[in-house]
Amino acid sequence: MTQEEALDILKLGHNVFLTGAAGSGKTYLLNRYIAHLRAHGVGVAVTASTGIAATHLGGQTIHSWSGIGIRDALSDDELRALVLRSRVARNFKKVKVLVIDEVSMLHAHQLDMVERVLRHTLDFTKPFGGLQVVLCGDFFQLPPVTRDDGSREKTFAYEGAAWDTGAFAVCYLSEQFRQGDDPLLSVLNSIRNGEAGEKAKIPLRTRYKKDPSFAHASAGRPTSTVFPTRLYARNINVDVINGKELAKISGAEKVFRMETHGFRALVETLMKSCLALPELHLKVGAEVMFVKNAIDGSYVNGTRGVVDAFTKEGGWPVVRTFQGKKITAHPEEWRLEDGGTVRASLTQVPLRLAWAITIHKSQGMTLDTAEVDLSDAFEPGMGYVALSRVRTLSGLKLMGLNETALSVHPKILAHDKKFRAWSDAVRAALAKAGDKEKKNLQEEVLFTRFKGSRDKELVQKIRTDKEKKKKRATHLITAEFLEKKMPLAAIATERGLTEGTLLGHMEKLKGAHALPDVAYLKKDIRDFEKIFAAFQKSSDGTLTPIFEKFGGAHSFDTLKLVRLFV
Repeated sequence: MTQEEALDILKLGHNVFLTGAAGSGKTYLLNRYIAHLRAHGVGVAVTASTGIAATHLGGQTIHSWSGIGIRDALSDDELRALVLRSRVARNFKKVKVLVIDEVSMLHAHQLDMVERVLRHTLDFTKPFGGLQVVLCGDFFQLPPVTRDDGSREKTFAYEGAAWDTGAFAVCYLSEQFRQGDDPLLSVLNSIRNGEAGEKAKIPLRTRYKKDPSFAHASAGRPTSTVFPTRLYARNINVDVINGKELAKISGAEKVFRMETHGFRALVETLMKSCLALPELHLKVGAEVMFVKNAIDGSYVNGTRGVVDAFTKEGGWPVVRTFQGKKITAHPEEWRLEDGGTVRASLTQVPLRLAWAITIHKSQGMTLDTAEVDLSDAFEPGMGYVALSRVRTLSGLKLMGLNETALSVHPKILAHDKKFRAWSDAVRAALAKAGDKEKKNLQEEVLFTRFKGSRDKELVQKIRTDKEKKKKRATHLITAEFLEKKMPLAAIATERGLTEGTLLGHMEKLKGAHALPDVAYLKKDIRDFEKIFAAFQKSSDGTLTPIFEKFGGAHSFDTLKLVRLFV
C-alpha cells in the first residue's frame, strides 16, 4: 500500500493499524495526518508506548495520557477513581483521534486497559469510547519488555480483546525511503520473511569488520574519517566502549551530575524512560549524541557530533554536529506529570557518549554509518532493528553475528501474512470507491464526526489569539499569596477556591521549582513530624497507604500539604 492510499483510509475515520518495514515512512505519514487534523482544529492526542518513541513525535506516553500508569491491571475501584480524575477526563474529551506509536512494544493487557478507560469515560457502547485510534509500528521490531521474574507472559497488542473490538483496518506500507534498492534491503526482507539463511548472510559477510563508507561527507568531517555509531545488544558493552574511547582523549574531564526531584520510585521510572545519564563525563573531542528534541528544533534525539569546547560561563559543552553546526548543550528537564502536576523531574545536559549505544536505544533512528555487534543478541528482532537503522549496506561494519540476531518471533512471522492479506483487502475496497464518494465520506468524518473547521485560516487565527490572550496562570497568583505568608484558609476565602485546589497549585509550583517558602504552614499540622517520616519511607508518595497508616486521622488535603515538604 502506498502512503497516499493509507492517508485516504486514515481520513475515512477508520481505526487503523499503520505498519510496514523500517524506512517505509510510517512516522512521516503519521505527521502528515496529524498536521491535517490540527489544521482543521481537530483534537488529536499523540502518544507512544515508550518515552523515547514519544519524543520522536513530540507526544507523551500512552500510559501517562490515559492515566493507566505502570499498572498491570485495573480494578473496578481504580477504574472509577481514574474516570473521576479531572485531568484524565479533560484529556479524553478534547480529542477525536488517538495516535499510539511503536505499538510493537505495548502489551496486549495495556491496550485493553486503555480501551476500557476510554469506553467508561466517553461512550460505553463504542470501542475506545468512539475515538478514532491509529496504532503505528512494526511487530518485527523490538517486542514488549517483560518482567525479569517471568510473572507475565509476553503478549503482543494484536492478541488482546481491544484489538478485536477495535476492528482495525490494516495499512501495510510497501514503499521504501531509507534503503531504496540497496542490497541491504534484500537482507532485511529475508529476515521479515523468515528466510535469513546463508543467502542473507553472504552480503553481511562482505561487511565483516570492514570500515563503512559514507555517501556524503559532513562539514568538517572528511568521508574517510567519519566514525560509525556502534550498536551493541547489552548496556555493559556500550559502557565499556564509551569509557575506553573517552580515556584515549587527553585533556581535562568535566562531569555533569543529574539533579532529581520527587519520590524515589517515580524518579527511577522517569530515569528509565529517558536517555539522560546520572553522571555525564565529557572531554573536548568526545563523540556525543543529543538525547532529547530541542524546543527550537536546533537538534533532535539522535543528532550526533563532537564536543568542540566548554563555555566560559557555566562550562556547558559546545557540540559541533556532523553537519558543521555548533550548538551549546544547556541542561534540559524531563518530567513525570500526573493531573498537570509534576510528580518527579530530572535535569541534565541532554547528551551521552555516542561511540556506542544499545540496539534498544537506537529504535527509531536513521544512521548513515554504524558498527554493529550482534554476537550477543538475545531477543528476536534485535538484528532487524540494528541493521535497518543504516541507510546502505556500505554504511555497515559488522563485528559479529549469532543465530538469534537474524531471527524473528514465530508468532509475528505467522501473523504478518494475515496483516498483509488484510491490507490488500482494505486497498481493494478503497479502489472500488469512486473519488467523489471517497471525498464525501472523508468530509463527513472531518466536519461532522470530528467537528473540524472548514476555515483553516480561522483555526490558526483562533490558536494565535488564544496564545495572545492567555490569562495569567492561576497557580502563579496563588504563589503571590503564599509569599505573603497567608494561611491556606484565608487564601481560599480570598480567591473563592477550595484548599484542595490551592494544594494542586502548590504541587504545580513545586514541580516547576517555583514554590515559595511555605515552612510557616507546618505549625498548623498536627503530627507533622510523624506524617513527614512516613512519607520519607514511601517509595512513590502515594497518599492512600499513608492515610490508612494513620487510620484516617488526617485528611487527604493534610497529607498533600505534608508531602510538599518531602
